[in-house]
Amino acid sequence: MPRGGQIDTFLPTATLPQLELSDLGWTDFFDGRFAAHEADGLRPGRVLSQEKLLYLVHDGKAELAAELSGRFRHDAEQHGGFPAVGDWVAFKPHSEDHAIIHALLPRRTAISRKVPGAETAEQVIAANIDTVFLVAGLDQEFSPRRIERYVAAMLGSGATPVVVLNKTDICPDTAAAVGQLGPISAMVAVLQASAAAGTGLDAIRSYVRPGETVAFVGSSGVGKSTIINRLLGTERQQTGEVSKAVGKGRHVTTRRELIPIPGGGLLMDTPGLRELQLWGDESNVEGAFEDIEALARECRFRDCRHELEPGCAVRAALETGTLTPERLHNFEKMQRELRFLAKRQHWAKMKKHQPRPPGSDSGDDE
Repeated sequence: MPRGGQIDTFLPTATLPQLELSDLGWTDFFDGRFAAHEADGLRPGRVLSQEKLLYLVHDGKAELAAELSGRFRHDAEQHGGFPAVGDWVAFKPHSEDHAIIHALLPRRTAISRKVPGAETAEQVIAANIDTVFLVAGLDQEFSPRRIERYVAAMLGSGATPVVVLNKTDICPDTAAAVGQLGPISAMVAVLQASAAAGTGLDAIRSYVRPGETVAFVGSSGVGKSTIINRLLGTERQQTGEVSKAVGKGRHVTTRRELIPIPGGGLLMDTPGLRELQLWGDESNVEGAFEDIEALARECRFRDCRHELEPGCAVRAALETGTLTPERLHNFEKMQRELRFLAKRQHWAKMKKHQPRPPGSDSGDDE
């Protein structure tokens, strides 16, 4: 039974009018996967915002506060798969403005990271995103290595990554900053903008299309919310000053939500990420470092470690300056991180399937 009062404490005022499902991002991909749920008398809705296990969904007619059914919640706790903002769910109305979610539709794209801390689990940051803008500030916090990490994380999401270099108004040499991105600028689009001055926004708008969803990801203080306010034409998202002492911003956006864009399309702001621990496998990293992978294939030995082996094309590129030591180090660091993640996942899976000792009520070690 929905805890209506508890749900209502987190819900914002209505943000979306009556729309066609296609305006919310519904496509043939979801239509074909909803047939079985429709036969059960359920309706499709998209998750607009979330507060723990409380959700706001839109079914094309209205917004409804929603909770998970007991069975769905139990299955999600056992196997993962809780809804995230941007997901499509199958629900049944419980009253005029409350609903029960019974199923999660397969995701077309998913932006994920490993949850912060020691736990080995996936956190879906955003679901069913078409374009993800990776926003970086051209101030003292500018870091090509961090951008490489973001691109590597997003290439495996299915969404199209676009780098946005914000704060061009305070950068004396934007060409040099773009140059520091090296091969990344050849792999993904790199846009330059100044949210403060209102420049470069048309290039960002060109990626916003009716029926599609864009997301903004980046560290605190890079200007995501300011860019969004410019796109919306109103000061909807709260913004904060960047500390002049340390060059770091405060976390102003506190939760993810889908917001309609004038002219069509939806966008998602996300809280600033203090860390972006990778989730996936080594193929994601390889996609962001195709130049190094191509060099490795030219090495004399297939198992070359790029150290002292003769005929190493990677070392030769370092010596000629066509590959920087920093980029190679970042590549190897992320490879190690994902290998360790794979081991952690294997250990967690083995532990989960260990037989319980006789008389034990829990499979956890004491």
